Amino acid sequence: VQLQASGGGLVQTGGSLRLSCAASGRTFSSYAMGWFRQAQGKEREFVASISATGINTDYADSVKGRFAISRDNAKNTVYLQMNSLKPEDTAVYYCASKLVPGRAATMNWGPDDYWGQGTLVTVSS
Repeated sequence: VQLQASGGGLVQTGGSLRLSCAASGRTFSSYAMGWFRQAQGKEREFVASISATGINTDYADSVKGRFAISRDNAKNTVYLQMNSLKPEDTAVYYCASKLVPGRAATMNWGPDDYWGQGTLVTVSS
């Protein structure tokens, strides 16, 4: 599985961005998908995840109510809509995939999962 994230950029506080992550392969609908971020000097942290079916989602407390994860299995793509952005959202955002068919959205992620390259989001104050 190869993942290609895009959509990052510079935005002002309160603005919005939508990240996309395109996945290769024919079994995208069997993979749970996640978004993570890493700010400079900090560890990578979980942002959001969505089940393979797209029915269930999970969010970090810091983004609940502001971010929304979704997927289009016909396009092999997962999205992260980010609204009401804050300077503390500034980070490199990564998408990841995990072979977990079904409805599970909450799970442990690790180096054995598939990770894409990051896309930089900068929120100016």
